[in-house]
Amino acid sequence: MSHICQVTGKRPMTGHNRSHAMNATKRRFLPNLHLHRFWVANEKRFIKLRLSAKGIRIIDKNGIEKVLSDLRRYGHKY
Repeated sequence: MSHICQVTGKRPMTGHNRSHAMNATKRRFLPNLHLHRFWVANEKRFIKLRLSAKGIRIIDKNGIEKVLSDLRRYGHKY
């Protein structure tokens, strides 16, 4: 499964580890993703989404129905 938030589109970033001697080695910064189930009252079923912590806060703020309608409008599968 890819490390991409289904709501915000956050992806892994690249950067460097820095040792005490300031040597740089490549590393990846992964988004804070969680597999979360939401109850959708309109459809009377649960929907699983892979979300970042910010994506969960967006759903808490706007509601799952609005977020799902936005995902459908842009052609995302969930």
